[in-house]
Amino acid sequence: MPHILITRPEGKGVSLAQQLEQAGYQASLFPVLKIAYLTPSNTQLSPLINADKIIFISQDAVNVLALLKPNINTKAQFYAVGQQTADTIYASFGVRAAIPKQYDSEGLLALKSLAEVDGSNIVLVKGQGGRPDIAKVLKERGAFLNNCVVYKREPVSELVNSWTDHWQSNNVHGIVITSNAAVDAIFTPLAAPQKQWLQQCQFYVASERIAAYLQQQQVSLANIHIAAGASDDAMFACINQQGSTMSEQSKSITTEKNTPTTASTASAKQEPVTAKNAADKNKQKVSKVATLALLVSLIVASGVGYEFYQKLNAGKAQNLAVNDLNEQNKLLTQELQALKSAQSNLQQALFNSEKKIAAALSENAAQNQQELKAALQKAQQQGSSLNPQEVTSLQRMAEFKLWAEKDYQGTSAVLKRLDALLSEHPGTVEVRQAIMQDIQTLDSLKPVATEAIYLQLNSVLTSIDDLVFNAVNLPQEAAVIDENALSDNVSDWQQNLSNSWNKIVDSFITVRQHEGVSIEPLLTDQERHLINQRIKLNLTQAQDALMSKQASIFFNALSEAKRLVAEYFKQDDDATKSVLKALSNLEKEQLNFNPEVTLQSTQKVKEWAQ
Repeated sequence: MPHILITRPEGKGVSLAQQLEQAGYQASLFPVLKIAYLTPSNTQLSPLINADKIIFISQDAVNVLALLKPNINTKAQFYAVGQQTADTIYASFGVRAAIPKQYDSEGLLALKSLAEVDGSNIVLVKGQGGRPDIAKVLKERGAFLNNCVVYKREPVSELVNSWTDHWQSNNVHGIVITSNAAVDAIFTPLAAPQKQWLQQCQFYVASERIAAYLQQQQVSLANIHIAAGASDDAMFACINQQGSTMSEQSKSITTEKNTPTTASTASAKQEPVTAKNAADKNKQKVSKVATLALLVSLIVASGVGYEFYQKLNAGKAQNLAVNDLNEQNKLLTQELQALKSAQSNLQQALFNSEKKIAAALSENAAQNQQELKAALQKAQQQGSSLNPQEVTSLQRMAEFKLWAEKDYQGTSAVLKRLDALLSEHPGTVEVRQAIMQDIQTLDSLKPVATEAIYLQLNSVLTSIDDLVFNAVNLPQEAAVIDENALSDNVSDWQQNLSNSWNKIVDSFITVRQHEGVSIEPLLTDQERHLINQRIKLNLTQAQDALMSKQASIFFNALSEAKRLVAEYFKQDDDATKSVLKALSNLEKEQLNFNPEVTLQSTQKVKEWAQ
C-alpha cells in the first residue's frame, strides 16, 4: 500500500487524503508552507473601485480580500485560475468568474476576453512573489495593471531538520507538491544524503512549471508525474493512474518469479521388472543349474559390453568437446582483438571529441556570458525605465473624471495610483509634489449635501399651513336699512321722489359701512390661501433648483419665501420663528456645485514626458 505525503498548506488537501485512503492508499498531511495574511494600504486597494477586470490567482487571494472588505467594482469581469477559486469568488462576492480550460497562467492568458485589453484597468489579486508572466503579458497587451498583494507563503520551520528522516521511517512513497515555494521549502535546508533519498521518491506536481523546477533539484523526470491542475480531483487522478500502472508491473514481475518449472518437479520413476520363468517346466527339459549358469554368463557379458561401450562413447564425446572448445577459443581471441582495436579507435575518437567539445564549450560559455550580460543590462534598463505613455494615460484619465464626470473622489484615486507608480522611479519628485497638491485639493472639496437640504426644504414646506397670519378676517357687513323705501302716503310724494333719485344713484355708486374698528391689513380666506400657495411654490422651486444644481434660482426662491413669511405672519409666533430660522440657515448653505479646480500636475506631467 503506497504511502502518499501531501505538502499543501494547513487546511488544504483534506479531501485528497480522504480520496486516497478510500482507494487503498496511506495518506498523510504534512504542510511545509503556511499562509501569512497581509494588510494592503488604502492606496493599494483603491484600484479595485474602478477596475474593469479583476484576476484572482488562488483561493487564498479571494479569502483574504473578502476579509478586508474593500470597495470593489462588482460589475467588473472576474477571473479565476481554477474551478475551486471560482467557487470561492462566487461564495464571497456573488459574482461568476471566467475560468480557463487549462488551470494555469498560460490557460488564463489564452482567454479571448484577455486578448485585447488595451487601456483596460486590471487588478491582479495575488500572493507575494509568484510567476510574473500574467502581469508581464497583460502590460505588453496595453493594460493598466495593478498588483494587489494580500498574502505570502512562509516555510514551516518546526521540523526542518528531521523532515526526511521522519518520511523515510514512515516509508513515504510519493509526495504531492503544488507550488515552487513548496519545492524550495523541502529541498533548501537538506544535506546531501537527505537530498539523495528524497530524489528517489515519486513526485506528483500541479504543472509542468513545477516539474521543470523539480528537475533543477536533480530529480529524474521519470519520478515526476504532472497532474491536470492543482485541484484535489486532478491530483487524485494522477496518483491513482500512476499507482495502477505500477501495480500491474509489480504483478507481472511477481507472476514470473513464482511460476514453478515442471521439469524440476517431474521425476521419472522406474519400477523393477520381476523376472518370470521363461520356460515352462512341462515344455523345456533343461535343468535348473544349466539355466542359472546361462543367465549368469549372459549378465556378465552384457556388463562388460556395456562398460566398453560407455568408455568408447565417453572418449568420443570428450574429443568433440575439446575440439569445440578450441574453436570457441579461436573465435573469442578474434573477437578480443577486434574489441581491442575498436576500443583504441573509440578512445582516440573520444579524445578528439573531448577536445572539440571543450573548445566549443569554452566558446559557447564566453558567448553565453556576453549575451547574459547584455540581457541583464537590458532587463535592468526596462525595469528601471518608466513608460511615459502609461503616466500620460493615467493623467488624462484623471482629467476626464474631473471635467467630464465631476467625480472628485475618482480623480483623487487615479492620481494616487499615478503617485504610487512614480514612487518606484527616481527623477519624479517635482511631478509627485504637484500630484500630492492636487490630491489635497480634491480631498478638501466637500460634496453638497443635496439630500439633507432637500429634506429641510420639505420640512419647512409642510409647516407653512401651521403659520398664523398677522391680519384679521373681514367683519360681517352691518344690517342694511333701506332708507329710500317709498311711502304709500300721497302727501309724501316729495320724499318718494328723493328716494327714487337716491336709488338711481346707488345703482352706480355703493357706500357701505361696517360695524367695529377696522384693522389693516384685512385679508379674505382666498387671499390667505393664495399667500400660502405662493410660499409653497417658492419652496418647491428651491427644491427643483437644488436637484438641477442651479444655485442662483435656489437662493432667489428662498429669499421670496422668507419675505412673504415675514410680511404676512406673526413674528412672535413660535411656528413663524422656526420657519424663518430654517430659511435663514438654508440661505447660508454653500452650494458650490461646480468648483473651479485646476490640476497642477497636468503641466508637470507634460514637461516630464517631453
